[in-house]
Amino acid sequence: MAIKFITAKEAAALVPNGVTFASNGFMGTAFAEEIAMELENRFLATGEPNNLTLFFCAAQGDNKERGLLHLAHEGMVRRVIGGHYGMARKLGELVVKNKMIAYDLPQGVIAHLLRTTAAHLPGELTRVGLGTFVDPRMSGGKMNELTKNEEDLVKFVKVDGKEYLFYKSIPIDYAIIGGTYADENGNISFEKEGSKSEALALAQACKNSGGKVFVQVQRVVKAGSLDPQKVEIPGILVDSVVVASDMKYCMQNFKTAYNPGCSGEHRMGLAEFIPEPLNNKKVIARRAAMELTEGSVVNLGVGIPEYISSVAVEEGISKKFTLTVESGPIGGSPQSGLDFGESLNPECIIAMPSMFDFYDGGGLDQAFVGFAQSDGEGNVNVSMFCGRLPGCGGFIDITQNSKNLYFCGTFTAAGLETEIGDGKLKIISEGKSKKFCEQIEQITFSAKTAIESNLPVMYITERAVFRLTKDGLVLCEAAPGIDVEKDILALMPTRPKISPDFHLMDARIFTDEKMGLHL
Repeated sequence: MAIKFITAKEAAALVPNGVTFASNGFMGTAFAEEIAMELENRFLATGEPNNLTLFFCAAQGDNKERGLLHLAHEGMVRRVIGGHYGMARKLGELVVKNKMIAYDLPQGVIAHLLRTTAAHLPGELTRVGLGTFVDPRMSGGKMNELTKNEEDLVKFVKVDGKEYLFYKSIPIDYAIIGGTYADENGNISFEKEGSKSEALALAQACKNSGGKVFVQVQRVVKAGSLDPQKVEIPGILVDSVVVASDMKYCMQNFKTAYNPGCSGEHRMGLAEFIPEPLNNKKVIARRAAMELTEGSVVNLGVGIPEYISSVAVEEGISKKFTLTVESGPIGGSPQSGLDFGESLNPECIIAMPSMFDFYDGGGLDQAFVGFAQSDGEGNVNVSMFCGRLPGCGGFIDITQNSKNLYFCGTFTAAGLETEIGDGKLKIISEGKSKKFCEQIEQITFSAKTAIESNLPVMYITERAVFRLTKDGLVLCEAAPGIDVEKDILALMPTRPKISPDFHLMDARIFTDEKMGLHL
């Protein structure tokens, strides 16, 4: 098959109205930024392409103007099926305003659906999502009123008496992917990328659906000159190659243009380490770090859990466990902010669907994730709250399948001020938003499912530590210096039971000095 070498503008002009359109990438890694930009330019000028179904796994965007934000226009997308909307906020806003049909499904499930689509299988059978908002006995992942009467993408089934969810395969008509180099035969390498994300699975799903695959690269090299070990997408899966007009469209992620340490091309020296200041986030990260075990395989979620890595470095224990990122990197130091999805000096980078195979099978020993809301039963919401749609991302896949689970977050939000020092915590000003609610807006983590699976679950805040039991949350620890009744129990709509071994949190957590933590 002859490969066409075209411009980003020409690629954008080839996408018709009403098709199912998919994009690869995690934040900014392996995302075809220039093609997406030209799609937006075309729509703003002509109103086309319109009525698209947008399909994506992870958060592709910078929450300003890049990534899937190029497609966040009313009328451009009619229906969206995605995993995480958090970094493409304008898409989420359109969903909340009932401007498009919208589904939010677990990121790992969506990645696996690409493989079932490629294999012409009807869908993905899994226990991921049971008891959460994607369970059809709740909302089936339908995110607004407009979607309620639309087709069901998730079914509840039983196999040999065991409960499962069945997710329907989605054929892909057009796909855009970002890579490093293309040779003259259209083979695509990824050697300068920090993550391959779902690139191969997406290309296979689109091609086997009879669709068109466009890949944006940095440059074209002679046929046969690419190391076949570095080719992630063979030319037989590629219809057209776009050579970016400017390297600004080929950033390794939306913060860093290029770091060979994140692509594994070189081992980079770490920058001079500066410990995080003593604040609520560090207090939570310190208490969480005390749960780390030697030899464990770990996933750290976005937000406060990211600080656990910094605490581990400060305490000299970072080499005693292995950090992984759902986008594919194993080992090294996971990056944060707009570089999230990459690791500095990883030991290995695998494809995202394969990483979720590992996670789904119980490969994670420990997972540390954030939380926005929790109720007295221990259910957690991170996917839709306060008029915002971050989406579930890989949260459901990870929290249901890790061997040990830790939720990390402040006790209240929006204005919380504390005084930390001398081994104590003092509440100066309480946050306006209470994160422990009578009823959460959406169940992203099901306490009932966790209890049935005998999953050990801990909730870590700056002032209190809880454990999940069949009777709901149990208060196990409180920070030295606070009033348990006034600062914890009175702020919870459902008073938790107090553990028989209730005790104060370690005073070392609340001091400026290193803790002297050992695994």
